[in-house]
Amino acid sequence: MNFKTAALSSLALIAFAGNSVLCRLALSNGEIDAASFTAIRLVAGAVALLFLLKLNGSVEVKSVALSGRPRNLAWASSLMLFAYAALFSFAYVSLETGVGALILFGSVQITMVLINLFKGNRLSLFEWLGLLISCSGLVYLVFPELSKPSLIGFLMMSVSGIAWGVYTVLGQGSENPLVDTTSNFTLSLAFVALLLLPFLVFPFASGLHASPQTWFLAIASGALTSGLGYAIWYAALPQLTSTQAGVMQLLVPIIASLGGVLFANEVLSSRLIIASLLTLGGILLVLLAKRAPLQIAKP
Repeated sequence: MNFKTAALSSLALIAFAGNSVLCRLALSNGEIDAASFTAIRLVAGAVALLFLLKLNGSVEVKSVALSGRPRNLAWASSLMLFAYAALFSFAYVSLETGVGALILFGSVQITMVLINLFKGNRLSLFEWLGLLISCSGLVYLVFPELSKPSLIGFLMMSVSGIAWGVYTVLGQGSENPLVDTTSNFTLSLAFVALLLLPFLVFPFASGLHASPQTWFLAIASGALTSGLGYAIWYAALPQLTSTQAGVMQLLVPIIASLGGVLFANEVLSSRLIIASLLTLGGILLVLLAKRAPLQIAKP
């Protein structure tokens, strides 16, 4: 992995962690419902990215919709983006933060590994070992908070993780990350409209609500940590294998926890330090695995 890829990946992961913090702040106190948060987030992301393209001037905004990609790929990417964002929001209504993070990133990791194996790419011994060590670090971090999760919340967060894993794989062939990400956000608004339709048709039972503070959090989540963060992630993906991309995302809960220490006056516990070392060590093994010739033999 070269310096540019490492820098882009690091920025993207920081954005993902920041996005988790913004989502938790907005949804935890009930001042905004999950549907409204999802809608504001995706609309803000689309508007911010379209504005950037307009400033750049290299691409006509009116030609962004499919961004030169096959129609099925463009719509599949936007559907996965919407599914991830919507299910993530709804799941966190009934899940604790630690449980939700474990389910989400565990699902992402499993999805990426399975896709990698389906493509015929065998994992080396060191990749399997690094994967195991990274997952153990994440489990160790959230284990004190684990409790029996809501079945509906568990299922929604699992599918959200699967959707993000597929979205990541679809982005590995992106030749123009900013344009493709803008296209994904723009097309996802069609699914947002479908999400909001029942609430608009039956306003008496809508439950749509948002305070000024949560509007700000949702807009920041969409425009900054989602829109820009995902564009940066798309720029890094062509240089990462599916396994590397999946394992690296296990860093997000660690970064988010460290963000809590820096910005929310949370305690830097020995558990966090040990979990961070385990996760970072596992990721290092996966990233260096190409230099190791040992592989799991076929049965």
